[in-house]
Amino acid sequence: MSADRRSFLKNMALGSGAIATGAFLTSCASEEKLAKIKAAANRQPSMNFNMSGYAAPALDTVRVGIVGIGDRGAGAVERLTYIEGVEITALCDTRQAAVDGGQALLQKAGLPKAAEYVDGEKGYIEMCQSDNIDLVYIVTPWEWHIPIALEAMENGKHTAVEVSTARTLDECWQIVETSERTRKHCVILENCCYDFFELMTLNMARQGVFGELIHGEGAYIHDLDYWHFNRPQDHKMTDGAYDNYWRLEENKRHANVYPTHGLGPICQAMNINRGDKMDYLTSIMSDDFTLSRRIEEEAEENPALKQFVGANMRGNMDIQLIKTNKGRTIMIQHDISSPRPYSRIHMLSGTKCFAQKWPLKHIAFGHEIADADKMKELEEKYTPEIVRKVGEMAKKVGGHGGMDFMMDWRLIDCLRNGLPMDMDVYDAAAWSSITSLSEWSIANKSNSIEVPDFTRGAWKTNKPVSLTLEGGGTTGVRNIDRKEKSRQLSVE
Repeated sequence: MSADRRSFLKNMALGSGAIATGAFLTSCASEEKLAKIKAAANRQPSMNFNMSGYAAPALDTVRVGIVGIGDRGAGAVERLTYIEGVEITALCDTRQAAVDGGQALLQKAGLPKAAEYVDGEKGYIEMCQSDNIDLVYIVTPWEWHIPIALEAMENGKHTAVEVSTARTLDECWQIVETSERTRKHCVILENCCYDFFELMTLNMARQGVFGELIHGEGAYIHDLDYWHFNRPQDHKMTDGAYDNYWRLEENKRHANVYPTHGLGPICQAMNINRGDKMDYLTSIMSDDFTLSRRIEEEAEENPALKQFVGANMRGNMDIQLIKTNKGRTIMIQHDISSPRPYSRIHMLSGTKCFAQKWPLKHIAFGHEIADADKMKELEEKYTPEIVRKVGEMAKKVGGHGGMDFMMDWRLIDCLRNGLPMDMDVYDAAAWSSITSLSEWSIANKSNSIEVPDFTRGAWKTNKPVSLTLEGGGTTGVRNIDRKEKSRQLSVE
């Protein structure tokens, strides 16, 4: 770490820097909030147990309790009904109608009714205490991710948590310390790590096709106008996917509140936490040119939105630049309010090869982009085994083109075969930490911020994730063509 950055961090910790006086504050982040971020960033708790590469005892059957049966949660219920060795034993939500929708999905699949937990916002506590659950699958609004995950691990359950897993650095450390102490997995449900091109380029990186990786780019650029302003009566989702406008509330933060879709696949390709680590970042955010205006327009017809009129909403685009310990660079973009096409970018640049998915999918060696024949050759050679096993079935089941199903299938297969997780608690913490770190940097005129080492040095010896399915790949897929009442398929 350079002397300038060390001095800056020391001043921040002592509260004597310009940020402590408010002179540099450029966003709605309060001094109290920034002080909490700084304190959490400087934490270095001792490691209780290294969860990277940890294989929990195998479970012949994985009993799953699902919390949050809205849009994403209902999709999770349906996907899990297709995976052999899964029993959905519990459904939890604050709304009875949502749980009823989950029960209907189980009935449609010919599976037993699950226990119901509908007791206000605390029903998850009773569910986590059940002896009939091995895995708690969390698909709630973001503020509930960590309270539920902690409750689950403290009660001896593995956890799988939707993105972003944690909203604060304190929460990042809480899941790390709890997972280590209880030796229960806390898996971030980053589905983009299981998209087909991302998996193929990950395998290419593992096989040395890129040579040395130099730079990576990822993004979540998605005009969420509909999702921000929808009301339960406006759509057909289970009782309202985003009632109470919690997503708008989250986007009062001047930060990248949703960094992991773009970051996760890049970190896996670069072996972050497993041979390399993110050292520091800088972040910048544009002004808000559209979101506040849209809120004002919608509030004229919807009084529930008046609470956001005049609020200091996030800007349109925010960008993070990250430097790794091995000298690589990463750029992450996040924009949820500009009228532009969807993109996750996903770009990897190495000393021998270049690959990018958005807006066009292509791979290049030098200046020449691979033609159709070369692309076919690369796909045949480097499509990883997980895609060969369940890729076509995943496309039939669906979920963002199949990547959601592959993510779920891999999670269950690892638990059933006692395998380490592809995405462990250190990934959940490191990837989610970008939210608070970007908020700190943006508030301080884009000064660089150290990224905490949640592995506390273990990244130097942790091993990269495997794509070979060695010791696994045995989990079947049931009744894949359920709608046509046709034969069952299996991956054996």
